[in-house]
Amino acid sequence: MYLKKVDGPRQVNLPDGTVLSRADLPPPDTSRWVVSRKAVVVKAVIYGLISEAEALDRYALSQEEFATWRQAIEKHGEKALRVTSIQKYRQL
Repeated sequence: MYLKKVDGPRQVNLPDGTVLSRADLPPPDTSRWVVSRKAVVVKAVIYGLISEAEALDRYALSQEEFATWRQAIEKHGEKALRVTSIQKYRQL
């Protein structure tokens, strides 16, 4: 088996004991962003699996969009990433 050379770690251990690897990341051509995919990308950046710049480039995200996802997870958890829940967690 051949491993492709990548910058950074191939996997990271999360605080809950699970392992997040590059194979767990959504494909680069993802166009439908469900909660679980958003959460995986944010966790990958927070725990150092990929850099924020790499995530923005790989998934064609804006800094603002990614920052919104990250803030939602940090303040309210993964449930705040649901599009139908935006008003519930939005700051007034």
